[in-house]
Amino acid sequence: MIKTSLELFTGAGGLALGLSRAGFSHVAVIERDPAACQTIRHNQKARIQPVAEWPLREEDVSSIDFKTYKSIDLLAGGPPCQPFAISGKRRAHSDDRNMFPDMIRAVRELQPPAVLIENVTGLLRGRLERYFEYLLLQLRFPTVEKKSREKWPSHLVRLRCLSHRTPKDAFTYDVNDRVLQAADFGVPQRRERVFIVAFRADMEVGWKFPSATHSLDALLWDQWVSGDYWKRHSVPQRLRPEMPPSYARRIAELKKNGTPELLPWRTIRDALVGLPLPTPRDQEPETANHIFVPGARVYRSHTGSPLDMPSKTLKAGAHGVPGGENILVTPDGAIRYFTIRECARLQTFPDDYAFLGTWKSLVRQIGNAVPVTLVEQVGRKIHHHLIQRDAGDVALELGGAALTSRHIDNDAVPLRVH
Repeated sequence: MIKTSLELFTGAGGLALGLSRAGFSHVAVIERDPAACQTIRHNQKARIQPVAEWPLREEDVSSIDFKTYKSIDLLAGGPPCQPFAISGKRRAHSDDRNMFPDMIRAVRELQPPAVLIENVTGLLRGRLERYFEYLLLQLRFPTVEKKSREKWPSHLVRLRCLSHRTPKDAFTYDVNDRVLQAADFGVPQRRERVFIVAFRADMEVGWKFPSATHSLDALLWDQWVSGDYWKRHSVPQRLRPEMPPSYARRIAELKKNGTPELLPWRTIRDALVGLPLPTPRDQEPETANHIFVPGARVYRSHTGSPLDMPSKTLKAGAHGVPGGENILVTPDGAIRYFTIRECARLQTFPDDYAFLGTWKSLVRQIGNAVPVTLVEQVGRKIHHHLIQRDAGDVALELGGAALTSRHIDNDAVPLRVH
């Protein structure tokens, strides 16, 4: 059964793609960045599904009248992360790029059954920890607005008081947050992000985040105990890297405990299967966005990503310039930038999904995206709960109708006594 979604801060479309795969139909996807919108429009023109069906609005979310989107099932979005990321100076509420107030406004005006928000883990650390609490409480009590000239710390105190003594008739959400490691869900990238899932309290949904499907232990077993990983990729002994000394003790424990239950983490080598070598800049690539970019270098604290592990977190860079994490390191020590297509695979975008823009713009679009596969798994569980809730409502309605019918029949037809 199709459920509807309104998405804010769509970017290049990773979150929207994952939710589409999970069974959601978008009533609108909203993004103000012209380059990201150009990417989406290009894929729409190419009739790439499900992108071709997305109603795209190239607008600032702050200008949107959300009341035109009443009756949606899910409100989703990843507000710009720069106010909470180290590279963005972490100015949070004092940063004019902080769009969380508009996310909360959308919840307040639409009051959707479910809400999904994704952002960086910087929200959970240091001086931003209290502001994150504030965001969660605003989501829990979206109709309790900040008063005119009221500072957010004062608003936080009011919301805290409400959380201790919530009126019975208060409009609230049940809010859950969790840091998810993308690699644990089959994404060939070690990327931690905080996910917030909220259901309207009247729905009485017992939400639990999906469990991990992949693990580092299973990958280490595949590589250094069974050797199946190297056989699968036809890598001869002489071309295999040395076992990482940092994992020696862990591998020894694995040998004692037996085969891990989960699937192995997916590596860069896994992700790039079937892709040819990057095309030189002066040639037209056979695969979209698969062009070699020179100038790669690693430096202290920004080393590249080894071929036989998931990549490090792909970065957009403070000015659209990637760090060393966006660099591939082969077993013989050679380095080069990942192509945009390789980055897309590491973010689990489909190969027919093309990206448009300058190099810096492309790096930003990819680095700010949400891994499609990870969103799909979270989205499927949200979709399942919404369907279950509908089924429960129908059962109650039918049950009520049946009771009414029996009551009328018993009143209308007298019993015959023989």
